[in-house]
Order: sequence, then C-alpha cells, then structure tokens
Amino acid sequence: MLGASGAVGGQALKALIALSEVDQVTLLNRKNVAGVSDARVHQHTVDVLEPTSYAHLLKGHTTAICTLGVGQPSVISKAEFVRIDKDAVLAFATACKQAGVRHFELLGSVGANAKSASLYLRTKGELEQGLLALGFHRLSLFQPSMILTPTNRYGVQQAITLAVWPHLQPVLAGPLRKYRGIPVETLGAAFARNLLQERYGNEVLHWDDFTALTR
Repeated sequence: MLGASGAVGGQALKALIALSEVDQVTLLNRKNVAGVSDARVHQHTVDVLEPTSYAHLLKGHTTAICTLGVGQPSVISKAEFVRIDKDAVLAFATACKQAGVRHFELLGSVGANAKSASLYLRTKGELEQGLLALGFHRLSLFQPSMILTPTNRYGVQQAITLAVWPHLQPVLAGPLRKYRGIPVETLGAAFARNLLQERYGNEVLHWDDFTALTR
C-alpha cells in the first residue's frame, strides 16, 4: 500500500486487517502509521517519490493499493500536485508491474478525463491512461465523488461541503448516482473487499459499486 496514512488509506488498511484471507500487508510511507499492531502488517519508511527506495520490497505481492494524493491541491503549486498525484503514482505502478504484481487498485476521482479543462480532473485522467497502458492482469479504478469524513480536516470550505453534501443524496439519482458522497469508512472497506472478487481486466468503480461491495 502506498498512502495508508491518509483518510481513505487508513480505512482500507483497517478493513484489510479484518480479512482473514489477507496474509501480509506491506505499507510504504514517509513515516510509520501509528497504532498498527497486527503481525501481518510490515511498515517501511521510504521516499514515496523515489521508486528505488522501495522497489526491492514489492516482489512476492499479488496486489497493490494506491491511495496517495494531495488533500488540498490549492495549497501547493500545480507542478507539485502533478508530481505527487500522477508522476509518483505512475512510478509506483510501474515498479509494481515490474515486480510481478497482478492487481492494482487506485483511488482516483469521478469525472477523471485526460482532456478536461480542469487540471485536477485532467491529471487524474492522464494517470488512469498511464495505468491502463501498463497492462495489469486486473486494474481497479475507484472514482468516488465527495469523500465524507467524520471530521473536518481542511477548514471552512470542507466544513460546508460535509454539512451540505449528505442532503443532496436524494437528488442524485439515475446517472447522477455516481456523484453521491461516500463515507470514508465505506470507501476504504470497498478497497479491501474488492480484492476478494475473482475478476480480470479493467474496471471503473463508482458509488453503487462501493456500496454493493460493503453490504
């Protein structure tokens, strides 16, 4: 896992630990995740922007989960955002492919499109194109809309969003269902439960898929 220290990654890790089918979880982070005591979890402090710092740790794994991303893109430069949200993830995925990883799961975004006028959505779309080109046996592209966390982490704007978004659920019906807000616990659990599905090829997962996986 790359990104286990984040909100979604932390919930995915919690759900993975709860699965008896999981033999080992290897965490690659800038610093160790606190409060993890399960013997199956192995933590390594690495430079997430430099694959040579962790490539030797990837062999023997069947699946990779990447939830790495900038929480507030507006507070860093555009170049730094692209470096973290696209370049670092593609480098991780490439190293995983070279190490024999067959299944790759990505935390992306609804609306990801390499031709979008939005830098955020364009970067996410370019990342997905890069992952598709690697040719994993199975590629799972998670595309949530608003991720609903129990606490406000980013100030007034997020506080307003967290308060308003749940009330929009009834309006977001039919084709708009994929824009429904998803609780971070549900999204994290979906990452873990999806590993147990016997599938191959490329798949894009939205709100309905997250909820179905965690019923």
